Amino acid sequence: MLADFNPVSEYLDEVYNLETLNSYLLRPFFEYAHTHPMFQPQLTHRFGIWEDKEHIVAFTCYEMGLGECFLSIKPGYEDLLEEMLSYSERELSLKEDKNMLLRVWITERELRKKELLATNGYKLIHAEPVTIFSYSSDFPETQLPGGFVKMSLAEENDLAKIHACLWQGFDHGPHPDDDLDCRLLMQSGPNFSKELTTVIKAPSGDYACFAGMWYNKKNRYAYIEPLATVPAYRGKGLAAAAVTESMKKTKSLGAEYCFGGVPQFYYNLGFEKICNRELWEKTWQPQTIIL
Repeated sequence: MLADFNPVSEYLDEVYNLETLNSYLLRPFFEYAHTHPMFQPQLTHRFGIWEDKEHIVAFTCYEMGLGECFLSIKPGYEDLLEEMLSYSERELSLKEDKNMLLRVWITERELRKKELLATNGYKLIHAEPVTIFSYSSDFPETQLPGGFVKMSLAEENDLAKIHACLWQGFDHGPHPDDDLDCRLLMQSGPNFSKELTTVIKAPSGDYACFAGMWYNKKNRYAYIEPLATVPAYRGKGLAAAAVTESMKKTKSLGAEYCFGGVPQFYYNLGFEKICNRELWEKTWQPQTIIL
């Protein structure tokens, strides 16, 4: 992982395009996953890298752990897809009960990958929209309730308050554990930006909303991750204010649009669907080797 992280990250920038999104394996998505507490770093040696004259031309990996994968490939090397899928079934699948399981993420526009999966026994089990906010549009007008303060992590970075906000904001319960190291980990990515990350502080001093923001300089887009509001403070427009603040900052850096998420919140803010992500699944019985 330590040797390959930067070359793979640069490869993901190289093969990016807004048409197919290369299975939505974006560089910020890949980097954020590596700093997530649920990520399985001890198994990254299973990732597959294909090279042509020392240049990466194809890559397969999971987001968080075994049982899922992405097939990322440079245009012109599509003949590797069959081999990549076979490799992924061998190295990235997960054993569940007596069967092996693999789920593969693609976008609906990747017709060759879709045909490959269908031919090899995969079934489409889920689809969800990919949304973006174009910076050619006007930013929404937002206003915070009295007593709430908008700031960046560069101004204040209280790990305990961040932990409580994200713990409660992702509905893990009212009482967070004491694992502050996981929040340090999540700020360790080379492109994590305290300046672009926006926090809304409640009148009590607690963090009510957290909006992480990533900027991809090469391809001029922004990417939101994570976004969470504490349940007690929802419905007050805090997330809209935080996201809009961070998007404005990335526009000033040169971004042309921002990737959002699935919930209706993003549509209400002005995000638009550009395609669907699709999840394909296959289960099979492992071969028994008789010696």
